Amino acid sequence: MRKIRATAAAAGMKSMTGMTGMTALTRTTLVLTSLAILGAATGGCALVGGMAAVYQETSTKTVPAEFVGLEGKSFAVIVAADRSLQGDHPGLLEAVSVRMTERLSASTNLPRAGGFVPAADVLSFQYNNPGWEARPRAELMESLGKVDRLIFVDILDYRLHEPGNMYQWDGVAAGTISVIGRGTETALFQRNVTVRFPGKSGLGPDDLNRTQVTSGLLSRFIDRASWLFYSHEEPYKPEY
Repeated sequence: MRKIRATAAAAGMKSMTGMTGMTALTRTTLVLTSLAILGAATGGCALVGGMAAVYQETSTKTVPAEFVGLEGKSFAVIVAADRSLQGDHPGLLEAVSVRMTERLSASTNLPRAGGFVPAADVLSFQYNNPGWEARPRAELMESLGKVDRLIFVDILDYRLHEPGNMYQWDGVAAGTISVIGRGTETALFQRNVTVRFPGKSGLGPDDLNRTQVTSGLLSRFIDRASWLFYSHEEPYKPEY
């Protein structure tokens, strides 16, 4: 009996040793396999992440209009600015009026406006009516051809550098964009827009001339003001 028990015990020991060895081997195999899969997955994610980062650096995304109420509606763009500001930047009011009207009347816009008053007609009205800003908005709309929407651009700030510092460009353009509906004085939509150019410090007249700064600042302001009204493309990481 003792011999049989000893043999059985020895056999049990061998069986246990075999199982222990097999378990260790299995665990090792599983660990190595897991590490390989993890490494591949990590490398794949890094590759995909890198590709996505490069794509976003060089590509654009579609941004929908914030205000879709121009669809099928006639409009006029009228621009206001303080006289001192106009004196410092002659032609600013006219430039914003013309370029905003061109942008918003484009046939490729979605949503698409139903009609518009040419900027030249609006500017002529302003020149011939010096006190136009004091008039009720509903009256302005009637005077401009009974339009459905009056887009009022109030330029509050426009400068190319910090006051007193002529040696570094630090352009800022800020204004309020309002939409007035026919027969009402209340704005249907209103947004504040502020942009800067060149957007980085340390640049002076030796790097950019006044014309370049004026053009860059105006372009950014027009973009932000007009993009409110139609679907457009913007960089994933916009500069302004």
